[in-house]
Amino acid sequence: MTKTVKGTVVIDQVRCKGCNLCAVACPTGTLAMHPVEINDKGYHFSYMANPENCIGCANCGLVCPDACITVYRAKK
Repeated sequence: MTKTVKGTVVIDQVRCKGCNLCAVACPTGTLAMHPVEINDKGYHFSYMANPENCIGCANCGLVCPDACITVYRAKK
C-alpha cells in the first residue's frame, strides 16, 4: 500500500486581507475566499473550501504576502 501525503492549511483569519493569492496558487482547488463571513477588518478571508483535496504543497503559504498561512503535512 502506498502512503499518500495529506495536508492541512491553517489560516489566521483575523489577519487575512482577502487578496485571493492563496486560492489562485492552490493546484488542487482547496482554498477559496469565504463567500459570506468577513473578519473584523471587513475582508472575506481565505478558508479550506475543499479540505479533502489538500496535498500539503505549501504554495498558498509561499505566496501569502502577510504570512497568514501555515501548512501541515502528514503521511496517511
